[in-house]
Amino acid sequence: MPDLSKTAQQTLGGVTKDLIENPLVTGAITQILSAREKAVAAQEVAMSGLNIPSAADIERLTRRLRSVSQRLEGIEDQLDGVAQSRSTKRIEDRLEAIEAQLAEITAALGAATAKS
Repeated sequence: MPDLSKTAQQTLGGVTKDLIENPLVTGAITQILSAREKAVAAQEVAMSGLNIPSAADIERLTRRLRSVSQRLEGIEDQLDGVAQSRSTKRIEDRLEAIEAQLAEITAALGAATAKS
């Protein structure tokens, strides 16, 4: 059985080699590939004429959308930082106002106690 398998592999290898070396076969393969490329190009032109996006158009749009999404996330992060700093600034301003009022109350209490 191993001899039969080996013989079959050798025969298949020989046939494959003969086909690859045959100019008629390689010419036919070249023409088929060329026809395929032309068909793909014609399909893209037809789809473009009908305003139907090609797979390449959709891929470009997907990449562009991903890029815009990443930029938008960056802007959102920056806005969050600005909002936090504004909130912190407002709290600081309120604390300063409260401290000033406490200082006035303390001074008024000190003056009232000094009079009594």
